[in-house]
Amino acid sequence: MSDKPDTRPTPIGVYGGAATGRLTSLEVVALAVSAIWVLGSLIFWMTLGSEDAAPIDPLTRAMVLLAVVLPLAMFWVAVLAVRTGRQIREESRRMQATVDAIRESYQSGIALEAGLGGADTITRKLDEIAAAQLKTETALATFQSTRKAETPKKEEPTAPPKVQVAEEQADLPLEVVGDAEVTLPKSTLIRALNFPETAEDEDGFAALRTALRDRVTANLVQASQDVLTLLSQDGIYMDALRPDMARPELWRRFAQGERGRQVAALGGIRDRSSLALTAGRMRQDPIFRDAAHHFLRRFDSMLQQFEGSATDQEISALAETRTARAFMLLGRVAGVFT
Repeated sequence: MSDKPDTRPTPIGVYGGAATGRLTSLEVVALAVSAIWVLGSLIFWMTLGSEDAAPIDPLTRAMVLLAVVLPLAMFWVAVLAVRTGRQIREESRRMQATVDAIRESYQSGIALEAGLGGADTITRKLDEIAAAQLKTETALATFQSTRKAETPKKEEPTAPPKVQVAEEQADLPLEVVGDAEVTLPKSTLIRALNFPETAEDEDGFAALRTALRDRVTANLVQASQDVLTLLSQDGIYMDALRPDMARPELWRRFAQGERGRQVAALGGIRDRSSLALTAGRMRQDPIFRDAAHHFLRRFDSMLQQFEGSATDQEISALAETRTARAFMLLGRVAGVFT
């Protein structure tokens, strides 16, 4: 026996032409019956002609011929009908087997593709997003622990605090230091609103400490941290977003109170999944909705003051921060730019 594999392709239907040219028992029986019928008819015809010497008229001859041929024809019609029905059933079975094989092959191909290619792609994307979020969370956690270590213990106060902020929320990891008003440089404010990149980002932590000494900026940082944390619960991270950056002129017009289609380009977030998840959370979660509106008001108030003395380069740098990207996303979902 040869060990060489058969490389010829298997035809559709596998055994499609196995018995198409063979005679079945039905055809054999039909041929035998037909032969007997024809032989009997010839014998009858010859016997009839020898007994009666008178000539047979054409009408009688036609009737006799019809009596011989018509039963034979009807018999073969029945045989062909049975054979055709059997062939149709066999073709239906082969076609069903072919369809099942194609469906199984298609499903196996999809499963293999999803298992080999899709899983690697999804895993790689999730790893990138998780690494980006880990930078921010690690930086904020380190900053919080550093502040707790640096803050000396104080005796219980005998008088109420000097400043009471009506709109402040519950205690958050970033505490507000409102003892004094601090004039922040534009670069420090921008760096603080982007949050530290890593735990070793000393410049980011220094800018954030300076920003937290200003009451208004500290409230904005708190609001930004709240929405960034809530968005991360749905897998939405600012580092993963790549918005279409608007010109500084549009930011100035928005800060000066212009609304509508003229400033719609500020909502440059095009990620459909992030927009859909945020819109659903905005409708269903009242806590998220309140935090988002609070953040939008804080950022809008800051932008009005920032725009007056900022250069175009500083406005562009502000638009690239994580806080500004959150503003673009939430503002578009809330309809701020329409």
